[in-house]
Amino acid sequence: MRKQLDDKQIAFLVATEGVEQVELTEPWRAVEEAGGRPELISTEVGKVQAFNHLTAADTFDAEKSADDAEVRDYAGLVLPGGVANPDNLRMNTAAVAFIKSFFEAGKPVAVICHGPWPLIEADAVRDRSITSWPSVQTDLRNAGARWVDQEVVECTDGPNTLVSSRNPDDLPAFCDALVQVFARA
Repeated sequence: MRKQLDDKQIAFLVATEGVEQVELTEPWRAVEEAGGRPELISTEVGKVQAFNHLTAADTFDAEKSADDAEVRDYAGLVLPGGVANPDNLRMNTAAVAFIKSFFEAGKPVAVICHGPWPLIEADAVRDRSITSWPSVQTDLRNAGARWVDQEVVECTDGPNTLVSSRNPDDLPAFCDALVQVFARA
């Protein structure tokens, strides 16, 4: 039986600390179950400390840094949330450049919760429809985005498809949407 993602490699970009664990592990599992190959990329090679809200959770190994990752190697990009994770990513020049390269290449990006912060830094949300954790909506609107309060938003009003969701409660819809969008890529 052919899997939806047909062995496509999908990048998951996180900072070394602060990613919301379930927002990393659930989309990761969805990509694997759909026949894709997820790869963890961080601001540095090595351990990534995940969190369950504000409590340290598991660690994960990032074998590649944003400095060394190339957009051509991936069919899509997932940006999990957490509060500290996207805040750290938006301050990392290589991470922002890596994110921006997906938009420039027309490749799909999926983002959840506070995850849109580095998209703002990459100037990738202007004139796009997007959702997020509610506290990020003003930042998104100030960056020119159309913020909507929906479980999942799939925006094609730009150079690529942008999938977004608000929070961990939206993960089932988010995972379904990102698999469908990555399958079409």
